[in-house]
Amino acid sequence: MIGLIFGALAGAAAAPVLRAAATRYAVPAGAPLAVCAQCGRAAWWLPPTGRCPSCRAGRGPAPLLVELAAVGAGMAVGAAAAWPVGPALGWVALFAVVLAFVDAAVHRLPDALTLPLGVGTALLLALGGFDRLLRCLAAGLVLGLLYGVLAVLGPMGLGDAKLALTLGALLAWYGWRAVFDGAFAGFLLAALWGLLLLLTGRAKAKDPLPFGPCMLLGALVAVLAVR
Repeated sequence: MIGLIFGALAGAAAAPVLRAAATRYAVPAGAPLAVCAQCGRAAWWLPPTGRCPSCRAGRGPAPLLVELAAVGAGMAVGAAAAWPVGPALGWVALFAVVLAFVDAAVHRLPDALTLPLGVGTALLLALGGFDRLLRCLAAGLVLGLLYGVLAVLGPMGLGDAKLALTLGALLAWYGWRAVFDGAFAGFLLAALWGLLLLLTGRAKAKDPLPFGPCMLLGALVAVLAVR
């Protein structure tokens, strides 16, 4: 219970920065980071309403969505965290909230987010010893290669492959079964989400589907299942 409460408070505290990051990075490939369309300022924090602190213009995701995601991610980390993997889980959770909203908005996972996520995760996992680290690196390469092949074939993007490197490494901390379960859950969630969009008429069969949120949720399911 203490972990859940602490995680929820940490998520709520980080939410203004995460909302601002999700807004700044939700731009097409090659475009500069987003600024307020009305006053031209780049906010480094945003309130739950999403309104610019300078001019009060509305920006980014709908009110409270990022905040709920941040609190939920914090609670999940609080429930699953244990030394020495806890810091890595928290690091991934922070980026996961931003990446999920960016991918949902513009269908891309920017290198400016996925690369520091991967490097930071590797460094934090190294705290647990080199025996598990080698398995984590191997699993990251395997899952990254799988998604890389899918990116070449068309269904995925290279951003998904880069994210898979990190998620494979993190899940391998808990064993190869967690890697398989996380990947399987991601594909299953994507299939269910796509089917729901088709049935409700919100998407067509050939419309692109942001896969990043499903990958992240699948990894979360696998981690919580292990715990």
